Amino acid sequence: MATELHETISMAKQERHKNLFLNYRNLNKFPVELLKDEGLQFLERLYMKRNSLTTLPDNLAQKLPNLIELYLHSNNIVIIPEAIGNLARLQSLDLSNNALQFLCPEIGRLKSLRHLRLSNNQLKCLPPEIGDLQDLETLDVSRNQLVSLPDRLHRCTSLQNLTADHNLLSHVPRQLCWLHRLNQLSMAANRLTFLPLDLGRSRELQFVFVDNNVDLKGLPSYLYNKVIGCSGCGVSAQVFVGEALGEALGEALGDALGEALVGLPAEVKVLGSETDNVVPLEEIAMRTLHCIYQQRPTNLNLLPPITLPKSLLDLLQFPLGHCHRCSQTMFTIIYPKLFPLRDTALAGVHRRTTVSFVAYCCSSRCLRTFDLQG
Repeated sequence: MATELHETISMAKQERHKNLFLNYRNLNKFPVELLKDEGLQFLERLYMKRNSLTTLPDNLAQKLPNLIELYLHSNNIVIIPEAIGNLARLQSLDLSNNALQFLCPEIGRLKSLRHLRLSNNQLKCLPPEIGDLQDLETLDVSRNQLVSLPDRLHRCTSLQNLTADHNLLSHVPRQLCWLHRLNQLSMAANRLTFLPLDLGRSRELQFVFVDNNVDLKGLPSYLYNKVIGCSGCGVSAQVFVGEALGEALGEALGDALGEALVGLPAEVKVLGSETDNVVPLEEIAMRTLHCIYQQRPTNLNLLPPITLPKSLLDLLQFPLGHCHRCSQTMFTIIYPKLFPLRDTALAGVHRRTTVSFVAYCCSSRCLRTFDLQG
C-alpha cells in the first residue's frame, strides 16, 4: 500500500496532475510525500475521503497553494489547524463525517470559499467569522449539536443553500431574512418553536423544510406559496398557551393562535387585535426613525448616537419584520391572524401536521383586510 501510494504521488508530481485521488487508502497521517520539497504547486483538487486522518499539516497551504477543492469526507479529523485560512484559492471544503468539536475562526479568511460542508460532526457552535465568507453559496451543518447559528451569518450575502437539519436549534435568527440570494433553507428535526416574521418574504427563497420540529405550530404566511416541508410539526401534546405573553393574552387570542405564537421575540411588547385602532407611541416613534435612517445613504453604525438603548438601535437595523399586507416595518407590536393549514388548499399535501399559517400585520386595518390567497 505504501509503495502504491508513493508511486501515485510521484506520478502526480512528474506529470503535474491537477487532480489527485487518495480515497480509501486507510491513511491515518497526511502523506509526507505531498509535502516534500516544493510540494504539488500545481494541484487544484485533492480527494482524501474515507481514510483515518485526525488532523491536517500546518504547512498545507505552503505546499499546496493552488488548491481549489479539498475533500476530507469520512475521516477522524478532530481539529483543523489555523493555517487552513492560508488556502487563499480554496472554493470547496468538505469536512463531513468527521469528529470536529471546534471550528477555528481562521475559516473566515477563506475569501474564495463557495461550498462548506460540515455535516455529521460534533460542533456545538460556529465561529462568528464564518460571516466573513461573502462568496459562500452552500453551507451544510446538519447532524451536529448546534444550539444557535451566528448572527453574522447574514453577511454571507452569496449564500443560496443553508442546511442545518438534526441539531438543537431553538430559533432562526431573523437576520437570515436579509439573505436575498437564499433559495433553500432546511432546518428539519430541531427544537424550533417559532420562525422569523419575514421568512419567505424574499422571492428568491423557494424551498423551506422544517419537518419534525414537534413544537413548531406557526408558519409565516409568506411561506404559503413556497415549497415547504412541515411533516411532524405541531404534533407535541405540550400546551404552551400564554407562555410568551401571559395567560391573559392566551385566553384573549384563543388557544390555537396562542400556541402558534410561542417563542415570539422578546421585542414584541404588544399583540394587537381587530379592535385596536391606535398604534402605540413607541411603535410610531420606531417606524419614524426607521424611515429617517432609510433615507440616509449611511450605515446605521456611522450615524450620530441617539438616546435609545442598544437593543432598540439593533432593532432599527433589523426590524421584527414587515407587514404581510402592506410591507410596513414592525418593531414592538404585531397584529397576528391565524389560518390553519387544514383549512387551506394545502391540506391534502401536508397530512401529518397541525401547523397554521400566521399573517403578521402592522395595524387592525391590515389585519381585517389580509387574505392568505390574495
